[in-house]
Amino acid sequence: MKRLDGKSALITGSARGIGKAFAKAYVAEGARVAIADINMEGAQATAAEIGPNAYAVHLDVTDQASIDAAIASVEAKTGGLDILVNNAALFDLAPIVEISRESYNRLFSINVAGTLFTLQAAAKSMIARGKGGKIINMASQAGRRGEPLVAVYCATKAAIISLTQSAGLDLIQHGINVNAIAPGVVDGEHWDGVDALFAKFEGLQPGEKKAAVGAAVPFGRMGTADDLTGMAVFLASREADYIVAQTYNVDGGNWMS
Repeated sequence: MKRLDGKSALITGSARGIGKAFAKAYVAEGARVAIADINMEGAQATAAEIGPNAYAVHLDVTDQASIDAAIASVEAKTGGLDILVNNAALFDLAPIVEISRESYNRLFSINVAGTLFTLQAAAKSMIARGKGGKIINMASQAGRRGEPLVAVYCATKAAIISLTQSAGLDLIQHGINVNAIAPGVVDGEHWDGVDALFAKFEGLQPGEKKAAVGAAVPFGRMGTADDLTGMAVFLASREADYIVAQTYNVDGGNWMS
């Protein structure tokens, strides 16, 4: 028997990157997975790549109607939602004196409000169904401490850790476990953009920041999306039934708590 046999999952921002890796791992463990993304074309391509137990759902986490429609779509297709992974997020950086309200509002809208209101809609669905569930939020080592150029992103991820604690304590009465994963530096296509931003503000050559942060990880390299899938499967499984409101570091030793 597989660890997620018969379970229905929705993963936000899963057309690529970490969310896509989670979707593959969940399907391999027996779940049916909604590839939920604002990029419907990308979500459809990912679902087709994974196979018949993955399907695409359009989801814009900044739009409540879109959130509600995505949850309703999963209910209609699978009979109910068992697992939510709040993975959709946006990154930006700038010195404190150059942070714009536009960037601030965008990051908090997606990273914090998007997580909260998707979690809320999923919880309402799970409570109405009466079978409990698992909700996994994506935090970050950036939520454990500030960084000179990453104030807003760090603040959003600190908010996710706090939200996970509050939601976890509130929703466990309904049999819903809320926990989070805090990755460290994870390699992938998004890091080209991150590296370019650091190069701009720190006067570095392209690739220099990426090489430096990878070398600084105690494990000896940057993480990959696949390094995170074990924790994602564990927190979605019955093995995590007694775990409530926790944030787990999966970062190669960068942060200890």
